[in-house]
Amino acid sequence: MIESLLVANRGEIARRIIRTAKRLGIRVIAVYSEADSDLPFVAEADEAVCVGPANPAQSYRNTEAILAAAKSTGAQAIHPGYGFLSENADFARTVTSSGLIWVGPGADAITAMGDKINARNLMAAAGVPVAPGTTDPAADLAAATAAAAEIGYPVMVKAAAGGGGMGMAVANDEGQLATEYDKVRAFAERMFGDGSVLIERYFPRVRHVEVQILGLADGRVVALGERECSVQRRNQKLVEESPSPAVSPELRERFLAAAVRAGEAVGYRNAGTVECLLDPATNEFFFLEMNTRLQVEHPVTELVYGVDLVEEQLRVAAGLPPTFDPDALAPRGHAIELRINAEDPKRFLPGPGVVRTWVEPTGEGVRVDSGYVEGNTVTPFYDSLMAKLIVSGKDRAEAIERAKAAVAQFQLAGPKNNLPFFAELLENEEFLSGNYDTGIVPRMR
Repeated sequence: MIESLLVANRGEIARRIIRTAKRLGIRVIAVYSEADSDLPFVAEADEAVCVGPANPAQSYRNTEAILAAAKSTGAQAIHPGYGFLSENADFARTVTSSGLIWVGPGADAITAMGDKINARNLMAAAGVPVAPGTTDPAADLAAATAAAAEIGYPVMVKAAAGGGGMGMAVANDEGQLATEYDKVRAFAERMFGDGSVLIERYFPRVRHVEVQILGLADGRVVALGERECSVQRRNQKLVEESPSPAVSPELRERFLAAAVRAGEAVGYRNAGTVECLLDPATNEFFFLEMNTRLQVEHPVTELVYGVDLVEEQLRVAAGLPPTFDPDALAPRGHAIELRINAEDPKRFLPGPGVVRTWVEPTGEGVRVDSGYVEGNTVTPFYDSLMAKLIVSGKDRAEAIERAKAAVAQFQLAGPKNNLPFFAELLENEEFLSGNYDTGIVPRMR
């Protein structure tokens, strides 16, 4: 097993990785920005190194500073968590060429899946269903217009290098396409340094379902069930649950087989997620993207499958077999995750501030992965995620009841937060029925 690990991240995911690493007897090094010096993850590590000011480009994305911290502390491996450098293929290559262990998929897999058009084409060649769309970037508006006419409106205009729900817009006609194409292209150039745009069929009523995969050290790729991620605002997830209430045993079998094929097509190692769109009217599903990292919502899979995905990541990176039998994976019960964000519960606008009160709920089937404690400050420099409230039960009904109680117990004051939204959602008839789609949040508003 790895003996020393640098966690190149912050907040709740840094604490989550530290918790497992310390349980395994691994010495843990944290890196932090000046703005995060008083956060719990810094104190919980065995050693901590400040890598720069609040601006992520000068700290959490500062590859030179992070590699220097790894060298000065004698770290053997680097875990990037999610976001920041987690899907940066150049950084992954630099880590391994420096003689360190990269706790994630290989740089070639990150590169292959990082461009949405290339990923679509690879998946289609591997027999994974893809939605109708362009096989090359739409080089200009004329090309985008021609593609949309062939695909049929409405279409989704997407940044080929985008991710995390960013760089996406819907066009219902040619006039709207002209406006959105320019917007998406400009956004993509600014955010990702790549203005490539793809045009894809847009499904007005669709569910977002993803499959957790794990590429093992021996070369096999296994699937650990699916997660339902359709409760979203601005194409970004708020709630995830496993198993999906929309997926039958027969459909699950098809989902998991397609996800394994996707992983095998790029020689995938370590943890990753194959994201898909599911048309509930036809039960057709289409490849959306592959996230070549640990997902925010990984805890629901952990609770349903009885595994520690961070431990499995570390074992794969060390060349060790998994702790579970890959041929005997079976879900047990139901789990739901709620993302507790520092944002207005109505318009979902960021609301940072000092945490005056922070009392986490407890009880059977309740888990909280948090990045803050009372007295900390949620700053405007990073993502608004403060904590993940994860509940589990013998079935979906029990998990929902536990979620209601946990939301009511969670005492949080200071920053704006979306707990009132979750209280509303957990009483919403559409959500309770399980028959919901990605339009549920706009319909609630």
